[in-house]
Amino acid sequence: MTSEHDSAPVEDAPEVVRAKQILLDERRSIDNIDAALVHLLAERFSHTQRVGVLKAEHGLPPADPSREKEQIAHLRSLADEAGLDPTFAEAFLRFIVTEVIRHHERIRDEVPDRD
Repeated sequence: MTSEHDSAPVEDAPEVVRAKQILLDERRSIDNIDAALVHLLAERFSHTQRVGVLKAEHGLPPADPSREKEQIAHLRSLADEAGLDPTFAEAFLRFIVTEVIRHHERIRDEVPDRD
């Protein structure tokens, strides 16, 4: 129990009730954004899978370092404009690209030789 002299807020004080409601609303928004990110990543990987097949069918390398460099520079710029830490954005993209390359290598290894 909290006395009048304690500085801790009372559980049912209007400001605490309001803070809890705001917290629920913010978490709901975060959950929605997380779901959207998952769906966007799934869409992205759907396209990169098709790229991997195309590369494998035509003997192109799984990785494209020059494109990756361009994409990282572009993403860092977008992140900076959006108020997101560019270093974080780059790390996130590198993680995704590493996974994409792994998929492309697997696809390449599964495509029969073109001899």
